[in-house]
Amino acid sequence: MNVKNKIILALDVEEENKAFSILEQTTKYLDTIKIGYPITLAQGPQIITKIKETFDVKIIADYKVADIDATNEKIVRNTLNYGADSIIVHGFTGEDSVLACKETAEKLDKEIFLLTEMSHPGADRFLKPVSLDIAHMGVELGITNYVAPATKLDRLQKIREIVGDDAFIISPGVGVQGGEAKETLKYANAAIIGRSIYNSDSPQETLENIIKSIN
Repeated sequence: MNVKNKIILALDVEEENKAFSILEQTTKYLDTIKIGYPITLAQGPQIITKIKETFDVKIIADYKVADIDATNEKIVRNTLNYGADSIIVHGFTGEDSVLACKETAEKLDKEIFLLTEMSHPGADRFLKPVSLDIAHMGVELGITNYVAPATKLDRLQKIREIVGDDAFIISPGVGVQGGEAKETLKYANAAIIGRSIYNSDSPQETLENIIKSIN
């Protein structure tokens, strides 16, 4: 997977007009976005299709899929059929649940991202103790795409060491949560940035400045 300028926009807005305005300002510099429940629940899953038809972007569906294998299969299949290119899934549910996601995506010639550890402080209590095991499991299952936190560079570095240099890591937490894009990209292939861009008075200018800071 290639990501233009090594930045993924987390489009966690709810209004369609705002989302499209932001995309009109930023897709000159971006070719990959991440959308989650806020806009999907507000606008319906057809918003994925509408964005794909309007903008030349890859869409990562950040639904953090975390259920039994049979339910995961339905979630992944329906999401990807709306036009998403890939979907983020939790690893703590174990091999059977993760494999259901992986195999469903592969049947549709699409991909999953395995979430190892989250970027917020609360993740330290329950997810951090098992995140490295999740990364090892991902390697065992042949998964090549991962999510690891920009706010915890030591953890990001350890996860990179486990999954190897050929794996593709995307990293949330850059910007408002405190992660820095340039430092994150020492270990990750792409930095995920949301509020710093979509809450800005000028998303385009903000994005341009972030790109300059990386280069």
